[in-house]
Amino acid sequence: MINTVDNVKAKIRDVADFPKKGILFRDITTAIKDADTLKVIIDYLCDQFKDVKVDYIAGIESRGFIFGMPMAYKMDAGFVPVRKPNKLPAETISQEYQLEYGTDKIEIHKDAFGPGDNVLIVDDLLATGGTAEAACKLVKKTGANLVGIGFLIELTDLNGKEKLKDCGKIVSMLKY
Repeated sequence: MINTVDNVKAKIRDVADFPKKGILFRDITTAIKDADTLKVIIDYLCDQFKDVKVDYIAGIESRGFIFGMPMAYKMDAGFVPVRKPNKLPAETISQEYQLEYGTDKIEIHKDAFGPGDNVLIVDDLLATGGTAEAACKLVKKTGANLVGIGFLIELTDLNGKEKLKDCGKIVSMLKY
């Protein structure tokens, strides 16, 4: 039975030079394919926010969906996908964010949250923080309460947490 953060970390596969030369990719597929490890990850992330009322989990495309859905189920909350442009069928609101070269955008349905709803954002990885910061801004545009963000992995050298100072409680299970 996998029951510690170190055991979960041992299940993450390192892939050199992916997606390009010089990058060390942290592959979560080796961890989430193991039922016990997946349970430990979900339980850990949920436990970090157990003292906070959460109405909705907002999962950032696409790996935020992997963790967000079971967390929503376990926390008795709804799930809202945060998507790339032109993927949602109804009226949306969007938020642009900076990439290394250029910009990108994420969207949610305009009616995803209402004023006073408590929202927890979830994603697999915190790197530079651009996508997570954009998701925070989207939640706030709706008038909802952002209670925090949960990540499986944080790449601490990239200082992404610095962009998230106004985003509530920030939790990362694994730090590299």
